[in-house]
Parts: sequence; structure tokens; C-alpha cells
Amino acid sequence: MSLGTAPLGNLYAAVAPEQAAATVDAAWDAGIRAFDTAPHYGLGLAERRLGAALRDRPRAEYVLSTKVGRLLRPGGPGGDDLAHGFAVPATHHRVWDFSADGVRRSIEESLYRLGLDRIDIAYLHDPDDHAEQAFGEAYPELERLRAEGVVGAVGAGMNQTAMLARFLRDTDVDAVLLAGRYTLLDHSGLDAVLPEAAARGRSVVIGGVFNSGLLADPRPGATYDYGPAARPVLDRALRLKSVTERHGVPLRAAALHFPFAHPAVASVLVGARSPAEAADAGDLLRRPVPSALWAELRSEGLLPEHVPAP
Repeated sequence: MSLGTAPLGNLYAAVAPEQAAATVDAAWDAGIRAFDTAPHYGLGLAERRLGAALRDRPRAEYVLSTKVGRLLRPGGPGGDDLAHGFAVPATHHRVWDFSADGVRRSIEESLYRLGLDRIDIAYLHDPDDHAEQAFGEAYPELERLRAEGVVGAVGAGMNQTAMLARFLRDTDVDAVLLAGRYTLLDHSGLDAVLPEAAARGRSVVIGGVFNSGLLADPRPGATYDYGPAARPVLDRALRLKSVTERHGVPLRAAALHFPFAHPAVASVLVGARSPAEAADAGDLLRRPVPSALWAELRSEGLLPEHVPAP
């Protein structure tokens, strides 16, 4: 399991510095040794907090990933950054940049904010509207940085499947981060991304396993893909919850275990904004999920036959 640090960048609401540090400590105590961040998260705040929390940890004992594609530049609009989802002062603005120079500068600036000596995985971050530059300039620069040893591995992180499948087919990425597209509610990652990765021996990190909240707590008003859940989706989530609870398993645990059944999945990424949430994620991963639960999901039509089950 990997710890996602968007919440530590004050996603939606402020997190105190002491709480952010304690969250990383709790994740470490739970056995988590992979940490994901990005300049986008809190205008660099998540990178600074994560780097500080890890600085005294043995560097060889954990994997750190960050992202490129958005440069942070002074001269923000003032006020707060909640228009982008983060409760931080808007002292900087983001500049989309998938040029070779932009990628190299982004890595240099991330290393400075992190205060660490290297980045283990660098992902192209949401290049949806920048495909030509991402494939023509940004990705080749990541290859050069990998060859130079500046980063250990390279990939792309997105909420869609088509472009990630293209990265797997047409480039030498080591891994891709697929967010929200391989969950108990959305199996579209099986259409191309996961088969391509498995065929080529590449790794897939799965993010968004709770589909932005619905699979953590399905109820009226819950969010699905960052918007209000439509009634049919909510009803399906409630049916999933009913089955898992009949087997004594929280829906959150089943959602977290589900992706690991596919051989291409190397890690599942879970965000946390408190030590309790980080510890809970570790507990959920260690919790046994009986095979009868997955069999009942199939019999109820909630898990198609072609979808692997743990």
C-alpha cells in the first residue's frame, strides 16, 4: 500500500503541521513504505511536509513518487487556493508545462521542496490535454533523467485509461498510476491498461479505490468521481456494502483488497489526513476478506465473471 499525500497539502480543509507529520509517522508504523506526492498538492505544501517527515528515515527503506507537468510560479491571485481544492494561500500559480525543460525544472524544484537526494518514481501528471507535448518532449526527458540516475523510474498518472494504455504500448514507462478506474464500481481499467501492463511486465499503481468517497461511506450526498453520486451508482454501492457486511467485512476493506487480485497491480494508493486514517488503512489491508464474499458479489451480479477476485 502507498500513502497519498494530497490531504497533507490541505485538500479541502487545513491540516495542522503536527498532524501532517504524525500522519506520515502513523503510516510508517503501519508498515507503509511507499509515499506519493505532487507539486499540485497544496502548491508544494504536500512535498515540503512529506520530505520533512521522511528526512530522518533510512532512505533505502522507502519509495517516493512525485509528478511533473505543473510548475509553480510566484504571483498567485491572492486569497486561497480552494478553487483548485486546497486550503492554502494562493501565493503561487500553476503553469502547465510538459516541455523537456519544464520537466527537468519540475524535478529540480521538487527535490528542493522535498529536501531529499532522489526521487524513486516520476509520473507525468494529468497530461490529458497535452498529449503531443507529453509524448514528444516530456516523456523523452523523463527517460533522460532516468538514464542519468536523477529519478529511478518513470511513468504517467491519470484518471483515464486510453492515454495510459498508449503510454504502456508506445513508451518504456516502468509504471502507471491509474486513478478511479479499477475499483469495485468501475472496472474500465481491465479494458486496456491492466492487460497491457501485464503483457509487458509493467507495474500499475491503483489510486481512488473509494471513488472519491462513495465506497468509503455510501449514503445520500456522497461523492463519486468528485461529484454527487447519481442514484443508480449509490444504489449499487449500497448493495456492495450490504454484501460485505453480511460477511463481517467493512466495504472500505473490500474496496482496498479488490485491486490486488490483478497480477499487474503493484500497489494501492490511499490518502490520509490524520494518524487515525493512516492506521485504519493499514488495519484494513491486514484484515482477512473471505472468498465467500467475492463469490456472493459474483452471484449478485456486482462483480462480473471476467474481473479477478482476491
